[in-house]
Amino acid sequence: MIRRINSKNNSHFLFLNYSSDSLQVQNFLTIPNHYFTNDIIERRSPLNQNARRAGWIGCNILLQKIPSSGKIFLVRDQKTERKAKVLENWSKTFFLSKQKIENRGWTVELLKIVEELHNNEFELKDVYAFDSTLKKKFPQNRFVKDKIRQQLQILRDKRIIKFLGKGQYVKI
Repeated sequence: MIRRINSKNNSHFLFLNYSSDSLQVQNFLTIPNHYFTNDIIERRSPLNQNARRAGWIGCNILLQKIPSSGKIFLVRDQKTERKAKVLENWSKTFFLSKQKIENRGWTVELLKIVEELHNNEFELKDVYAFDSTLKKKFPQNRFVKDKIRQQLQILRDKRIIKFLGKGQYVKI
């Protein structure tokens, strides 16, 4: 699975959830392929030797590790989303598909962090509070705060956030 999501022709994923009683679609969403990074794939234990496919190893996709901007609903809570809104949500982060895979993980992580911040306005120090988490996630990077500022600039340039000056930002 890791090899597949890192390939040049990785697929987008579609997820459907429905009511088994009424057979109505509850939610139907897509996750663009550029949101799939290695850390959202969780390796499962191999099937035991008595299984028909003994030794086969599957995986779980950890949807909670994908920022909400990467979950593009076509149907949400049984209501069909407007086509214009779906296309707008898709195009908003399409820039990720142009990034190298090794850089994309940083941008996706910063997107998640910005989304986790409760206020629409936030400060650089609020993002720096995630420094230790990012150091664990990217142990090869010794300049995490520099990388945070770089990724915030990318999000600013892509109109995800707006820089107000003096370490102040607002979500768009």
